[in-house]
Amino acid sequence: MNCVKVSSFIHAIRSYKRFCHFESKSHLGFGSLDRPVRASVGIFWDLDNKPPKSFPPFDAATKLKKAAGQFGVVRFTVAYANRHAFSYVPPLVRQQRKERKTLNLLEKSGVVKVEDPYVCRVCGRRFYTNEKLVNHFKQIHEREQTKRLNQIESARGKMRVKLVAKYAMKMDKYKGAVRDVLTPKVGYGLADDLKRAGFWVRTVSDKPQAADVALRNHLVDVMDKRMVDYVVLVSDDSDFVEVLKEARLRCLKTVVVGDSNDGALKRTADAAFSWQEIMIGKAKKEAVSVVGRWKDRDVLKRLEWTYDPEVEKKLYYSEVESDDSDGIFSGEDDKEDVGASILKEDAHAWWKLDSRSAMNFLAYNGFLYLEKYATEYNKDTAGHD
Repeated sequence: MNCVKVSSFIHAIRSYKRFCHFESKSHLGFGSLDRPVRASVGIFWDLDNKPPKSFPPFDAATKLKKAAGQFGVVRFTVAYANRHAFSYVPPLVRQQRKERKTLNLLEKSGVVKVEDPYVCRVCGRRFYTNEKLVNHFKQIHEREQTKRLNQIESARGKMRVKLVAKYAMKMDKYKGAVRDVLTPKVGYGLADDLKRAGFWVRTVSDKPQAADVALRNHLVDVMDKRMVDYVVLVSDDSDFVEVLKEARLRCLKTVVVGDSNDGALKRTADAAFSWQEIMIGKAKKEAVSVVGRWKDRDVLKRLEWTYDPEVEKKLYYSEVESDDSDGIFSGEDDKEDVGASILKEDAHAWWKLDSRSAMNFLAYNGFLYLEKYATEYNKDTAGHD
């Protein structure tokens, strides 16, 4: 009964906050309801132009998400490529596969003996040759995985949900182990590793620039809906320069990840990192200082004073007009004379006087002196009389 009352009270408080929008106080126990809203980050990956050739795909994607997470909350992780990008095998991976085949032959013939046995990451069994581990994995665990997938595919409704929940841990364990044991049939497992890292991988047609167009359209759509505050673009293709300029015009911060040091993308973006900096963790550390510099720059821009002659003249004329309403000036002719005098004064330095102004100044002072002298003379003559 008490639990029901507490839950009802919490629900009432949240509803009241939602509709009344009051500012909750942390010392009253409602501080958890008001949390600071962090900036949203979107990662857009051009796999056709920038696949992780020299790094494992899963590790590269994980480190990339951690580095982007320093700018804010990662909301979007998108990767576009055609089928050729997923079927391509880098030279480094080909060399590793050749060395693995040679080592398997030496282990099978008994020339090479490993000190530490190969351990199956699914069941924990140990084998002294890699070939026996592969055969064990194919005969037992791969068949079990196929059966699980067939059961889930044939089930419907609640039964399918129960099977997914039942086999979730086993399927994740199998996916984590299969990449180190079995060789992918197509490519080197790029798409599977990116999906396992949380990326939404999209395969486009084989037309030229199809991936660039799809990625550009997706990025523009996200910007139109104001769904991100930071755009992280993984590419070296200069075709995305206009998109980055558009993002900056919309007051979005842009970050580029690529290996081209003098590329057009890095010159256009607000910040840039290389794959090496992403993998060693340098980009993750520098992201915090980069965000701090951006905030300081925005504050200075708001506090910066700029002089605009046209604006200042308009303000001065408005003050003159307001003085005219009080009776200091009268008529349109006086306003025109004031404006003409202002423009005339602006024609030379303020400390320099022209000849006419100097003569008027001397004549006025001479008139005052003569008037004062005449007054004193009249007083003196009146006293003698």
